[in-house]
Amino acid sequence: MECAHCDDKMCREGKDCAGITDDINYEGNELESMKTSAAIEARYYMQKTRLEEIILYAKELGYNKLGLAFCVGLEKEAKVIHKILENDFDVFSVCCKVSSIDKEDYELEKLHPDTFDPTCNPIGQAMMLEKKGTQLNIIIGLCIGHDILFTQHSVAPVTTLIVKDRVLAHNPAGAIYSGYYLKKNFGITD
Repeated sequence: MECAHCDDKMCREGKDCAGITDDINYEGNELESMKTSAAIEARYYMQKTRLEEIILYAKELGYNKLGLAFCVGLEKEAKVIHKILENDFDVFSVCCKVSSIDKEDYELEKLHPDTFDPTCNPIGQAMMLEKKGTQLNIIIGLCIGHDILFTQHSVAPVTTLIVKDRVLAHNPAGAIYSGYYLKKNFGITD
């Protein structure tokens, strides 16, 4: 499959280009998620922010316990998001440095070699939110790889609100929208 290179996108017109339609059956929680997502898109297309959509999604599915897994570098953002969400939900937040595990314990490369340098602990974040019984977990700026580990170990479903990109003010799509950046860093001209 190379859908990114397909100019026709006949799938938008109902064609099963991949031949997998008969092999897929959404049911139970997956069907409820699909129904909720479709309803939000149909009712609020280009009207709600991602944060507002998360609130609508959680309410529609009857979730009342939300978890925030955040990077300490986005502490201010996490506080604001926590305040917003606690208007409607019980919110539990866990920073990435929970338990303060020394990078040396796992022979990890250190950002600051001559000092104590705690590693991020995405598995610990997932464990802490599981103990709180969260029903939906939200990633706020976890590092690449740490976001993957958190998602793999989270018992509750996971969505991402903020993707960490220190260079582009946490807007990784900015690299794709900048012709100059694409040409300079990837040799792509369009």
